[in-house]
Amino acid sequence: MTKKKFPDAITIILGIMVVFILFTWIIPAGEYQYKQYNGREIVIPGSYERVEPNPQGIFALLTAPIKGFMSAAQIIGFCFLVGGAFGILNRTGAIDAGLNNVINYSRNHQQSKKWIIVLLMIAFSLCGATFGMSESVLVFIMITVPLALALGYDSIVGISISFLAAGAGFAGALTNPFTIGIAQGIAEIPLFSGWEYRVLIWFVLTATAIIFVLIYARRIEKTPSLSPVYEIDKARSKEEYSANNSDMKFTFKRKVVLMLLLLSLVVIVIGSNKWSWYINEISALFIALGIFSAIIYRLKTSETVRSFLKGAKDMVMAGIVIGLAKGLLIIATDGKIIGTMLNYLVSLTENMSTVVSVHFMFAFQAVLNFFVPSGSGQAALTMPIMAPLSDLLGISRQTAVLCFQMGDGIFNMIIPTSGVTMGVLSIAKIPYNKWVRWLLPLVLIYIVLVLLLLIPPVLFFNYK
Repeated sequence: MTKKKFPDAITIILGIMVVFILFTWIIPAGEYQYKQYNGREIVIPGSYERVEPNPQGIFALLTAPIKGFMSAAQIIGFCFLVGGAFGILNRTGAIDAGLNNVINYSRNHQQSKKWIIVLLMIAFSLCGATFGMSESVLVFIMITVPLALALGYDSIVGISISFLAAGAGFAGALTNPFTIGIAQGIAEIPLFSGWEYRVLIWFVLTATAIIFVLIYARRIEKTPSLSPVYEIDKARSKEEYSANNSDMKFTFKRKVVLMLLLLSLVVIVIGSNKWSWYINEISALFIALGIFSAIIYRLKTSETVRSFLKGAKDMVMAGIVIGLAKGLLIIATDGKIIGTMLNYLVSLTENMSTVVSVHFMFAFQAVLNFFVPSGSGQAALTMPIMAPLSDLLGISRQTAVLCFQMGDGIFNMIIPTSGVTMGVLSIAKIPYNKWVRWLLPLVLIYIVLVLLLLIPPVLFFNYK
């Protein structure tokens, strides 16, 4: 009897599309009115009203993918261009040679492997907490997965080093302009205020993620077959990840290329923080990195183009998944069901105690995150309602922002409607079901921690 294979990412997303289509026939259509606030449309509290139903059908299902691609065109193009740049980098052998050096060092300093994970996770978490690293984490998957494999771990550890750590930082955001900045602006409280308590939250969430990953890494280091992706990693092409390549000398040219890569990553962090860099600027930086790497390594033009196309080809699956995930939101928006869901969930808080209410607000944000995985989009949709609601419930607006940022950040790492999450898994070649099964214990731990962390601002001090 053959074992049933779990559906791949595309099948999962297409299945959810069908469910969303059915929701547009079941859930009454309703909308809030919007107003402009600092160049962004936000909901007007109390403006919800039923509207003419707009149930979606087969045609909407068939057009959702192309609409999703149009909506996510910038992110998809970013994936292809960065993938192409990494194709050129891989052709120079600089990354493989650098990883080989790391392996040789770690063989003589076994404890250093653990600290490599710890330090990198702290760095990525800070990126998520400060400038809201999200789509740009796709770049780093192509570095941290080979690094983890080279250290003797698996691809799950690889995406945990970058994606999971950045997600933990995003959930415990300190100065993230895309979540904290927008939410506090709409809630009309000082920008990035209340950071003292958020530092504690960031530390708890980041430390928990690091401990979780280290325990897992130690277990699979002793028994590699315990890894959920053991067979997948074993089957990866030697050309892509092998640390035993016959030409692994860390030559001067390769050192220069690797230094350019490291410099580029530093510039991304600085540019995102100080100059508000986003996808366009980061794409341009990696195109320049690919060109300079080819020049330094003296690759022929034809060889450079072939390497670029090979790298871009490896990102096709990720691009398709991201576009389809965007199509999900388009179905829900066109079907006019998000406003009704928002209004219904808010009405449930009317007769709750303050502690239960704040926990419900967190749960509400988590549920809505499935339909609106964009942090900035969710802030614009919910904070105009949650801020005045918190006043009525006797909860500070700062606490309402906390509920939003953690409900959004934690579940973004696991929901199949997030283009970034599905894109990361696609690049790392990790099936969605294996990732969920591995991450679910940490998500449950996070839920308990968040419920506890939300109690002090309600009962023990005035969090403003």
